[in-house]
Order: sequence, then structure tokens, then C-alpha cells
Amino acid sequence: MSVPVTSVEQEQEQEQERLRRWRLVLGGGAADGTGCGLSGQDAAMDGALAALYGMEDGPRRGGRPQAGQERSAGLGASAPSVARWLGDIRTYFPSSVVQIMQRDAIDRLGLATLLLEPEMLEAVEADVHLVGTLMSLGKAMPETTKETARAVVRKVVDELEKRLATRTRATLTGALDRSARVARPRHHDIDWNRTIAANLKHYLPEYRTVVPERLIGYGRAARSVRKEVVLCVDQSGSMAASVVYASVFGAVLASMRSIDTRLVVFDTAVADLTDRLDDPVDVIFGTRLGGGTDINRALAYCQSRITRPAETVVVLISDLYEGGIRDEMLKRVTAMKASGVQFVTLLALSDEGAPAYDREHAAALAALGAPAFACTPDLFPEVMAAALEKRPLPVPDPG
Repeated sequence: MSVPVTSVEQEQEQEQERLRRWRLVLGGGAADGTGCGLSGQDAAMDGALAALYGMEDGPRRGGRPQAGQERSAGLGASAPSVARWLGDIRTYFPSSVVQIMQRDAIDRLGLATLLLEPEMLEAVEADVHLVGTLMSLGKAMPETTKETARAVVRKVVDELEKRLATRTRATLTGALDRSARVARPRHHDIDWNRTIAANLKHYLPEYRTVVPERLIGYGRAARSVRKEVVLCVDQSGSMAASVVYASVFGAVLASMRSIDTRLVVFDTAVADLTDRLDDPVDVIFGTRLGGGTDINRALAYCQSRITRPAETVVVLISDLYEGGIRDEMLKRVTAMKASGVQFVTLLALSDEGAPAYDREHAAALAALGAPAFACTPDLFPEVMAAALEKRPLPVPDPG
């Protein structure tokens, strides 16, 4: 016969669980105040956290963190010890947490160079930020590692395309259809919602119906409307995630017959990667993170390639820290807008929200009717649809 658990025992269990959680957060030592010991998997989790987030005054060298040791940061300098640690965190934490811990390990403990070893790349949890780190390593990557690095980047790109491509194509196809309305549509091309709205004054109460005098219909976008989209992407070091997402979206847009897509990346120089858009991985490896920024030069190049301004959308993706000629940049944006170009300014194209950016330049662009804002990958199709239809952009609330 089972013995009922009293409320006192339940409270004691709940208190012990609270202490356990605080002990994992605080990391042990005389200062944590919990008096709670850890064992088994809890001790192993604490050791994995200690190797990364422990106190800086006593870095531990060598293998896997041991249970019961006080926290002190350090994974050792060897790839085997880091690989074991990567295996540990994948055992104890969900994928989203693993990706954050990997990112912190690269930033806090200087482990980027270990990613030049193929064995390390095979052990990590691949995500957008890891791809950005590989991009920053650039020419330092030895030939023996490049094939593994491409496989890691390919995995991330394929996952992003699977997540984003279908919705992007559907959203933009609808926008293109709506922007191609015609006044004398065939019956199956009639836009009934807009036709009824435009003819409500012709409602006949006795027949309880609308007799339309003017039909509004969709054109055949693939034949009658061909839009041009220019993605102009800052490849300075802080824009790594934006470059990855822009490469994926560029490939998706290039796959649509109704859109001519151009992808331009820049720092102080300008590189046109349009001929690589059939493979985003080639685009990513064609960029080089770092260096200065010359937005004016990049926009000058994009402007020179525009053939039909009224049917063109230019998307500048940059934190707007301009190293070129600021006034010339603003004059160029003004000229493009005056010619009919739809101009969109994104401070970032990533999941992280607004980065550090040049607020003076952002305010100047907003005054020209090109508000600058950070855009998530999920919002990007809606932003592009609005630009294609020449309607107000869905700028997210900064709060």
C-alpha cells in the first residue's frame, strides 16, 4: 500500500528543486549560498557550463570538466578536449541552447581557429552564426577543411531554403499578380473583391446585386510584368547573418521567372555575385567579411544596372556606417526614388533584431521616404510584396 505524500514533504521537494536550479545557475563555490550539492547528470551539466561560463581567474586546461570542481573558464587548447565538450553539451542541452553555447565559446574563448580542423566542424551544431564564423575565417581555411566547411554550410542553407522558399514564392507571386491588374480581364482573371468594391455605387436593391460597369482583373504576371530586384548587401563583419539570409533569399527570387534578381555585396569594393545565385553556398563562399564600407560606391554600381526604374526594387542591407561620401549616397537614393525605384533599407536581415547602426544616416534615409529598420527572415516576404506593389512597407514597431 502506497503512503500518501504530505504537503510538508511536497514543499520540501519543491524547495530542494529550487535550490538545485539556483545551484546550476550560480555555479557553486562559497558565494552561491545554496548549500546544495550536485551529482550524476546535474554535476556533468554543471561541469559543461563551468568550462564556458566559469570564473576567469583559474582557467582549466585539458579534458572534460570534472564533477565537483569549482567553476573556472577554459576548455583547453586542444581540439580533442573541445570536441568532447561539444559532445557533452549536445547530450545535456537542446539544439537551440547548444548553438548559443557554441557561439559563446567562439567569442569568449577564442576557439574560431579550431574550426579550421575538419574533425571540429563535424562535431559542431550547424547554424547561421557558425556559417558566419566560417565566412570570417575566409582564406585562412586550409584546403583539407574546405570540403567539410562547404558540407556544413550546405546543410544550413538547405534547412533555410526549406523553411523560407515556399512562403516567399507564394507571397511574391500574389503580389506580382495584383500589381499586374488589367482593365479588361478574361472571366477567370477577374479580381472579384476589387471589382465589387469599385462598383458598390451600382448596387441594385430590387435585385440585391451589383451590376459592375468596370471589371478589375489580374494580369498574367509571368508574361506581362517582369520586376527587377537588386539586393545590395554590406559584407562588413557585423553583417554575417544578413549575408547568409540574403544569399538564400536571392536564390529563391532568382528562381522566379517574373523577377530579374541581382545580388551585389560590398565593403570598400563592389562584387556582383548574380551569376552564382543558382547556388547560395557559392554566394556565401564568394563573400569576404570585414574591411571598410562604401555604400555610395555600391549604390552607384546598382544604379548603373537599373534599366526599368519604375519596375525595380532596390534593397540595401547595411548598418549604414558609411565610409564613403555621405551626401553623395543620399543624393543617389533621392535620384533613384525620383526615377520610380522602390527603395528599401534594412539594417539587418536576421533573427536578432536591430543591430548597432548609424542613426544619423537612418534618419536621413527616413526623411527621403526610405525608412531603415531591422527585418527578420519571416517578415522579409511581406516587405518585398509591399515594395513590389508600391504600398507602405510593414515596418515593425521598434518597441
